[in-house]
Amino acid sequence: MLMRTYQLSEKVFCMLAVSTKIIRFTLILILGLGFLNLAVAQEIKPEQLKSRYDVVVYGGTSGGIAAAIQADRMGKSVLLIEPGTHLGGLSSGGLGATDIGNKAAIGGIAREFYGRLGDYYSQESSWEYQKQDEYKSRRSKGAESEMWTFEPHVAEATFEKMLSEQAIPVLKQQRLDLKQGVKKEQARIASIKMESGLVISGNVFIDATYEGDLMAVAGVSYHVGRESNDTYGESLNGIQTRNAVFHQFIKPVDPYVVPGDPQSGLLPGVQQEGPGGKDGDGDHRVQAYCFRMCTTDVPENQREWVKPENYDPLRYELLLRNFEAGDLRVPWNPVLMPNRKTDTNNNFAISTDNIGMNYEYPDADYQKREQIIQEHLTYQQGLMWTLANDPRVPAEVRKQFQTWKPTKDEFQDRAGWPFQLYIREARRLISEYVMTEKNCMSELVAEDSVGLGAYTMDSHNQQRYAVNGKTLNEGDVQVGVPNPYPISYRSIRPKKEECENLLIPVAMAASHIAYGSIRMEPVFMVLGQSAATAACQSIDAGQAVQDIDYTQLRKKLIADKQVLVWDGPRREPPIRVRSLSGIVVDDRDARSSLGWKTSSASSSRAFLSTS
Repeated sequence: MLMRTYQLSEKVFCMLAVSTKIIRFTLILILGLGFLNLAVAQEIKPEQLKSRYDVVVYGGTSGGIAAAIQADRMGKSVLLIEPGTHLGGLSSGGLGATDIGNKAAIGGIAREFYGRLGDYYSQESSWEYQKQDEYKSRRSKGAESEMWTFEPHVAEATFEKMLSEQAIPVLKQQRLDLKQGVKKEQARIASIKMESGLVISGNVFIDATYEGDLMAVAGVSYHVGRESNDTYGESLNGIQTRNAVFHQFIKPVDPYVVPGDPQSGLLPGVQQEGPGGKDGDGDHRVQAYCFRMCTTDVPENQREWVKPENYDPLRYELLLRNFEAGDLRVPWNPVLMPNRKTDTNNNFAISTDNIGMNYEYPDADYQKREQIIQEHLTYQQGLMWTLANDPRVPAEVRKQFQTWKPTKDEFQDRAGWPFQLYIREARRLISEYVMTEKNCMSELVAEDSVGLGAYTMDSHNQQRYAVNGKTLNEGDVQVGVPNPYPISYRSIRPKKEECENLLIPVAMAASHIAYGSIRMEPVFMVLGQSAATAACQSIDAGQAVQDIDYTQLRKKLIADKQVLVWDGPRREPPIRVRSLSGIVVDDRDARSSLGWKTSSASSSRAFLSTS
């Protein structure tokens, strides 16, 4: 069993003197260190900083950690700056059910991370609440040594250990000054300044934040929201009412405070009348955010669902009306993790996604972002309490939420709630090469690959609106990609005239719909490692990151076991149904024969007849 005294809150340490029960618990923690040995990253204080670093990584996400590790392995001085208190971003913040389209597309430090998780879970002592065979018999495929599903604290401890092994300095709780945080000399960043006034100089900088804060303050071009389909010649971007099939209302639900009375106003959570434009139009909206909760059905490891102090029953009226309309689906997706825990995600019409409440987040200041994060937390806490307790929730549904509850041993400094909000999408770089739907569909192939994308083009809902007295969601698009596809080096670097020594592996250049495929934690690690490799090469060559020799970059990436080209089995790209003349017949109950192919417009099938 992995133990975590370093995550215990200050309050718990104070209680040790008076609680023999907690003393015994802590002694067990200390004596049961096991496989990871409580190795923590080398956290440094501002006064210990060097005057200058070769590579400065801003953002302790999984991608930022991979970048820091790679830069250090290439012999460069590196500083990893994390604005918060925890490392690992979403990988240690609740997303233990790794989103991965094809495991063979992941290599390098990312695969090393999942391999270390596999090593940890191969130890019998790592299994406290269930037997190893009981879990792995349902989850593992083949004889792979990696582990792609894991507990949050194990991921964080693994990241900490990887950093500590290389003595990489980590500076926590230092946020970039969003107004005057970048000093540039012509097109190069000379230094960055934190809110505290701390100034850090470097040769090359890597923005590994989900928000793209360093990129924005450096004056680099970026986009927020959905582009129109016309912008990059796509079919799945912009408003998508025709594809609004998944996570949708299946029964008519009245959207008004007083049913049937538009003058009474819309219920909370319903943004407006109508979708705000026609299909394919661009807008300001971004994918909904949520917390990826870790729950358990083990009574001794459970916390209770807590009703938030500012609980507003009207906020959940739409949910309750949806049940009363006859939608009896359990509105969450709890994927089993080791030790009888879950990574719990959004599911169906009304769930953990706080649709429409994040539009201001990408460009907001820290105070406004904290308000948005708190609103998401309050919404989700109230949602869970309602589902577990409200008598208008069907009994069988309530039973699910009375059986599965937050864990005691995860996120201990946050009362069992994740420290990381799932920022599915925020700012996105605009570079000389923007990844689009055509890349994902293998219709356009980037020749300067620094990694592969493989996941479905996955956009969560972006708005909830009223139409003809009913409620609808819009923005959820789920269209598979035929094969793993190359991600261009040019998509993680800005235009040269904007900045010559900055790389952006997380808030990288992709259209909204393409980012829906790329935005997965393993890919962020792959791109973080590739960004650091390019950074080191630019330092050695004395060149801008835009001018380095890609042939040499590719050679080094391959030597470090990155996967740049897909040489596995290939599928034909799907038919673009909307480009066909004639009639498209939609029959979900039909059985296929002959030459049906996947449609690129949805997850359905298409057949082209030449007769």
